[in-house]
Amino acid sequence: MKIAVIGAWHVHTMEYSTAIQNNPKAELCCLWDDNEERGKATAEKLGVPFQPDLDAIWNDPTIEGVSVTTATYQHKEILLAAAKAKKNIFTEKVLTFSNEDAQEVAQAIRESGVKFTISFPHKTWPTLKAAKALVDSGKLGKITYARVHNYHNGSVAPMPDGSLGWLPPHFYDAAQTGGGAMMDLGAHPMYTLHWFLGEPKSIVSQFTEVTNRGVEDNAVSVIEFEGGAIGVSETGFVTNGISYVLEMNGTEGGLMVHNDILEYTCAETDHKLVQMTDLPEKSTMPIDAWIDACCGEGEAPNGVDDAVALTKFMAGAYESYNTGKKFVF
Repeated sequence: MKIAVIGAWHVHTMEYSTAIQNNPKAELCCLWDDNEERGKATAEKLGVPFQPDLDAIWNDPTIEGVSVTTATYQHKEILLAAAKAKKNIFTEKVLTFSNEDAQEVAQAIRESGVKFTISFPHKTWPTLKAAKALVDSGKLGKITYARVHNYHNGSVAPMPDGSLGWLPPHFYDAAQTGGGAMMDLGAHPMYTLHWFLGEPKSIVSQFTEVTNRGVEDNAVSVIEFEGGAIGVSETGFVTNGISYVLEMNGTEGGLMVHNDILEYTCAETDHKLVQMTDLPEKSTMPIDAWIDACCGEGEAPNGVDDAVALTKFMAGAYESYNTGKKFVF
C-alpha cells in the first residue's frame, strides 16, 4: 500500500517513516509539511518526494494511507480531511486537545470506514503484556493502586553545542503542542493506566517548569478510578536517571516493572517478590500492525475509542492544573 507522511514536525517522524520503508507491504510515496524547508529536508533524508500540495494527497486514489506527525494543534483538521478522503490513518498521540474535537474526529473516522491506529507503543512491551495478563488472572486480587513513571532527558541532556536538551524548540510552544511533558510523554502513563484500571472519576495535577521554557517539563497527575483504585501518572523531560517504572498493588499481591524486568508477589510465589522469566514476545509495533490491518490481516490496534479516552484523560489533567482544583469527569 502507498502511504504519505503528513507532517515532519514530530520527533518520531523519521522513526515511523523508516518503519514504513522497512515494511514489505508498504511504500512511502511522499511527504507533506506546512514548513517547506523542514519538509524538503526530511523528505530528502527519506529519499522520497516532497509534496507541497496537501490536496494532491487527498485526491490521489493510489495513496491508501497516511502517517500523521504534524503539530498536535493541526490534528483535527488533518484527521477530518483524511477521513473525508477515505485514507487509512496512523497518527501520533494525542488525538486532539479537547473532548469535543476528539468526538468529532472519531465520528468522522467511524463513518468513513477507514482503518485507524493511534501510536501506543508501550502496550507492545513484553513486561506490560505480562503485567496485564497477571492482573487479568485475578492473582493480585482487586487492583487498588498503580503508578507509572515515564521520563527522559529531552530538556537536560548535554548537547555537542553546549546547549541542554535534544527536543526541538517547537516542543515548548504550547500553541502547537497543547502542553508540555504531560501532553507528550505523559500520554504513555495515561493510556497504560486506562488499560489497567478503566474509566477515571476524577483527577488532580501538579506541573512545574524546571528549565523555564514555557511549558511544564515535570508533571504528576493523580487519578481516581471507578471502583476506588488510585493511579499516578508521572512524567517529564528532566531526568537522566530511572526512566521507566510501573508499580501496581492489589488486595492479594503486587508487581513492579523496571524497564525490561517484571517482578511480582502473590499467593503462588508464597508472597515473595520474584522475577517473571517467561515473558511473552513483543507485539508487532502499532504502525506495522496498522499496515497489516490495511492489507486485510488482523485488526488495527489502538482504535478511535482508545484515542478518545486518552484525550479525556489529558483534558482533565490540564483542566485540573489550570484551575488548581480537582477535575471530576
